[in-house]
Amino acid sequence: MGTVNILTQFQINDTEFELLRKLIKELTGINLSDQKKMLVVSRLSKRLRNLNLHNFTSYYNYVTKHKDGRQELNHLINRITTNKTDFYRERHHFEFLKDILLPQLYEEGRKSGRLKLRIWSAGCSSGEEPYTIAITLKEFFKHKPGWDVKVLATDLDTEMLDRAVKGVYSEHVVAPIPPEYLYTYFKKGIGANKGLFLAKESLKEIITYRKHNLVTEELSVRNPFDIIFCRNVIIYFDEATKLKIIDSFYENLKSGGHLFLGHSESLLGREDRFKLIGNSICRRTD
Repeated sequence: MGTVNILTQFQINDTEFELLRKLIKELTGINLSDQKKMLVVSRLSKRLRNLNLHNFTSYYNYVTKHKDGRQELNHLINRITTNKTDFYRERHHFEFLKDILLPQLYEEGRKSGRLKLRIWSAGCSSGEEPYTIAITLKEFFKHKPGWDVKVLATDLDTEMLDRAVKGVYSEHVVAPIPPEYLYTYFKKGIGANKGLFLAKESLKEIITYRKHNLVTEELSVRNPFDIIFCRNVIIYFDEATKLKIIDSFYENLKSGGHLFLGHSESLLGREDRFKLIGNSICRRTD
């Protein structure tokens, strides 16, 4: 008897896909093309099996009408969102941060007396980006006392946020971290934890993790950020949503603050608000 491929035992028709596509767009801003049908099937099939549902119409009705549907929406969002990230991804961004931007901000702070720096990692996934930012900050400020330096890291995916908070990574994942930084800021696992690395408290203490939806939620912060990282996130949205998010970054950045985008992302005509000053590095113009 042949085996059944668990990823293809469910089928999705056009009506079901359109219902879920509209719901996903409403919840996350992610714009799924017609070519993403099999992605929806493969990522949600396990949820249908866990809930003992037999088709995607039943699943749609469950998440929109059942008393436990709101809880299931978190699972839906977590399955659909894409979480590709690495330590030191787009390394030139961190070189610019270390060699140009932080020295500039340090001099400005020294002159003004405002020894405070705030960075937002938007779409932080499983934490590699905010931890890379934190390493860069720790190294730069380790002989510069008196500074209040913090990173806010947000994401929509609650499972990824849990992983980020734990800060445990395999040897393969931490490979891009320079060895001197790895052994300064991570604990190497032994015994049952061999091959794993845990971010030390000295690194974690400057990062705050928070669930946040870039599309549907306003970010409530007391003061604007000096720097925002949002890389390889807005590529999944339609143009109107991208513009909305870029405008929200403008509102949440201080005058002259910097925005780091992914290498394939652009300002979409918002050059009146941001000036491109480097490879996917922008500065707020007023």
